Amino acid sequence: MKINSNFDSGNIKVLAANEPLDIQLEINPDNGSAFFQWFHFRLESTPFIEHRLHINGLEASAYPGGWEGYQAVASYDRQTWFRVPSRYEKGTLIIDVEPEHKHTYFAYFAPYSYERHLDLLAFAQTHDLVDIETLGQTLDGRDMSLLKIGEPAEGKKKIWIIARQHPGETMAEWFIEGLLHKLLDDEDPHAAALLSKAVFYVVPNMNPDGSVRGHLRTNAVGVNLNREWQTPSLEKSPEVYYVLNKMHATGLDMFLDIHGDEALPYNFVAGSEGVPSYDARLSDLENRFKAALLTITPEFQDVYGYTKDEPGQANMTVASCAVAEAFKALSYTVEMPFKDNANLPDPHFGWSDRRSYQFGQDMLAAVVNVVDHLR
Repeated sequence: MKINSNFDSGNIKVLAANEPLDIQLEINPDNGSAFFQWFHFRLESTPFIEHRLHINGLEASAYPGGWEGYQAVASYDRQTWFRVPSRYEKGTLIIDVEPEHKHTYFAYFAPYSYERHLDLLAFAQTHDLVDIETLGQTLDGRDMSLLKIGEPAEGKKKIWIIARQHPGETMAEWFIEGLLHKLLDDEDPHAAALLSKAVFYVVPNMNPDGSVRGHLRTNAVGVNLNREWQTPSLEKSPEVYYVLNKMHATGLDMFLDIHGDEALPYNFVAGSEGVPSYDARLSDLENRFKAALLTITPEFQDVYGYTKDEPGQANMTVASCAVAEAFKALSYTVEMPFKDNANLPDPHFGWSDRRSYQFGQDMLAAVVNVVDHLR
């Protein structure tokens, strides 16, 4: 029996793996930080016998409350990821599985590999309306890639969408893949309507270093990028530095920052109510956008989410707040669950890569309802 995580986004520490019913594991923290929650590894063992995996020490993980009601995902072909019976007891996630094949992959959520990221960029650049730009390099020397979609023209809105500031939130790049496939579909009416009125600026992966390293929340040196938007630096957070500078160069009329939430089993958005310049115009835009999304997809709801900031009390280091204030624009953090959508539960797959992909397409349809009102 072998357990290996020496691959793209792999993360696990083996404490003991001598008996199928007594596999003891831990998660490695992000380099340079105490954050940990993401795992991704392969079990090589005898099929059709019961295995019990224990992932220990989770009381010290980034979000201990996220383990309650959580079911791990597994795959044999690294294409279809299904939920496996899991339970959380006294700081340990216990996974019971009877593998059908010799190799079984386990992960916190369906992984989105760096190779797939590069494939997505390559797909997008072949479209006539797309220009790909390398804004700079990360601390590990990877490209910070921006896709500009659409023909700039007088009066066109500028819509920015970024994903995966927190690299373990892989549902965010699945979301972007769905959004891009819809936006670049020559026969899609929502895409045609939007591209006649707006130019899109899309960063599919804000944190490629953390993604490859198997981090949950930080970049190569342990910095949480979504706390760097007030004063980003080339030394600590070049990813934010390059993107924010480009935003100021192009201008911005709408911003979506795509994430995943460990604890809440719902899709929701978090607005910018607490920024100093928040006013009736931004409130109306937020409400208009949420109303459209509620109509378009039952996957979205607006009952459960984060507590709204009091006026003037927003955390201005967070992307959605910093951008809302700097550009006086509609700015949302979009959250999807690691668990399931409690309003539409799926016992076999939970919230999944495929549902994230579809949610990205639905979100784009909702943008149609606000694009004319952004300025």
